[in-house]
Amino acid sequence: MKNTILCFLLATVSCFAQDVVKFSGQIKNPNSDKLVLKNGTFKQVIPVAKDGSFSASFNAPEGLYELFDGAEYSEVYLKNGFDLTMSLDTAQFDESISYKGKGANENNILAQNTLAEEKLEEQLMAVKDQPMEVQKIIMTHNATFQKKLTADGVDPGLKKAYEDKQKAAVAEQQAQMKAYMDAKAAAASKWNNKPAPDFNFENYKGGKTKLSDFKGKYVYIDNWATWCGPCRMEIPFLQKIEEKYHGKNIEFVSISIDEMKNHDKWKNFVKEKQLGGVQLMADKDWSSDFIRAFDINSIPRFILIGPDGKVVDADAKRPSDPGLTAQLDELLK
Repeated sequence: MKNTILCFLLATVSCFAQDVVKFSGQIKNPNSDKLVLKNGTFKQVIPVAKDGSFSASFNAPEGLYELFDGAEYSEVYLKNGFDLTMSLDTAQFDESISYKGKGANENNILAQNTLAEEKLEEQLMAVKDQPMEVQKIIMTHNATFQKKLTADGVDPGLKKAYEDKQKAAVAEQQAQMKAYMDAKAAAASKWNNKPAPDFNFENYKGGKTKLSDFKGKYVYIDNWATWCGPCRMEIPFLQKIEEKYHGKNIEFVSISIDEMKNHDKWKNFVKEKQLGGVQLMADKDWSSDFIRAFDINSIPRFILIGPDGKVVDADAKRPSDPGLTAQLDELLK
C-alpha cells in the first residue's frame, strides 16, 4: 500500500514538473548577461552565461511575450509544456533568431513575421503615392500571416493571442488618441500667439542648434521618434512638403524624442532613410524642457512657429493633411 501511494505521489510530482516552460539556447555576442521575458502581467529574468548559453524552467501564463536581450527584443509565444531551444546571433538579431523543440513552429512563425514586416515597410515606402497598392500590399501581408496562424499543427492559442493583442491595441489607440487630442487642444490654447520657448539640441550634422537660430523664418517642427509607427508614416509626406517649399522662408525641423541610449539608432535611421530638414535630438527625451513646455505626451506632434518667434499653431496639421499645404501657401505667398 505504501509503495502504491509513493508511486502515485511521484507520478503526480512528475506531471507538475513537466507543466512548465523549458527555455534554453545559445546567443552569439549577447548584449546583456540576462534575458528578460515580459508582458503586461508577467516577467521572467533568465541569466546568460559568459559563453552565451542559458537554460531555465518556469511557469508562464499562455500568451505573447517580448523577449529582451539588452535593448533588442523579439516577440515570442509561450505556454506551459513548451520545450524551446533558441539560437541567436545579435549581429543579425531578427535575421538569425530561430527555435527548435516543442513550440518552435509557433515561434518561428513569429520570427519570420518580424522579417516580413520589415520588408513590408520597404514595399509601402516604394508605393506611398499609390493608395490602392498600399492597401493591396497590406492585405496580402495580413492574409499570409493569418494563413500561417491557422495552418495544421499550429497551436490555436497563438491565433487567439494575436486576436486579443489586436483588440487591446485598438482600445489603447482609442485611449491614446483621446489623450492626444485633449493635450493638443490644451497646448494650443496655452501657446498660440505667444513666444515659443527656446531649445538647444544636438544637430545630426554636428554641434547644437537653437530655435532662436531660425528667427526671421517660419519653423515647422516635427516631434517624433524612430520607434513611433505613426511618425514614420508621416515621413514621405514631410519629404514632399520640404521639397515643395524648398527655398521659401521656412525651416523644417525634426526633434527626435528617442532615449539617449538609442542615440546611434537615431543617427543610423536619419542616414538610412535620408531624412531632410534639420535633424535634432532632444537632450532628455520626454523630459526635455521644450517637450514638457508644450505638454507633448504622444507623438507625432507638429508645431508651427512664426518669424517673430511666436507660436502660430501649437497643434499644427500633419504633413499628410492637405490643410497644411493650404496654410503654408497662405503664410508664404
